[in-house]
Amino acid sequence: MVRDGTTGGAPAGNGRKPRGVGAIVSSAHLAAGASPALSELEFGLILASHAFSRWMVRCMAAAGVPGLSAMEVLILHSVRHRDRAKTLADLCLVLDIQDTHVATYALRKLAAAGLVATGRAGKEKLIRITDAGRAACDRYAEIRERLLVRATTSTGPAEEALSQIGAQLRALSGYYEQAARAATTL
Repeated sequence: MVRDGTTGGAPAGNGRKPRGVGAIVSSAHLAAGASPALSELEFGLILASHAFSRWMVRCMAAAGVPGLSAMEVLILHSVRHRDRAKTLADLCLVLDIQDTHVATYALRKLAAAGLVATGRAGKEKLIRITDAGRAACDRYAEIRERLLVRATTSTGPAEEALSQIGAQLRALSGYYEQAARAATTL
């Protein structure tokens, strides 16, 4: 497929070239620039982001904890990570949450559900996973293995390819962060 949206083949019976599919994007006006491939990647990120959010919410509901948002599920798993208490700043840094009130609200909801608990170490407020939170994360992991990991290991990209994609996405996030900082100065 040629990037101009045509197939590059012979003209159709009416003398015009058949119109090809072209780049798969959500905003053709952005794909018309110097990097249509970046627009394709962005559309893929949009779709993957929404699908991943839906997956997290539905998997946690299947694990017995309905009503959590994707952000709350992310924060719960991050608190569980390595079974060590975390500070609000740690969670925001790791998950790249700029609005701390979003994380604070999520933590309050998780605490009210009995999934996390807060305490202090000197002046520092720490968040830790509770037994109920650990059990929810374990059920989520079991469902993830059964429904998602089995599917990706049987028909999806190899482990090494997934790891490389993850590394590329983390690197791309740096480009977007730098561009966001630059755009703020315009």
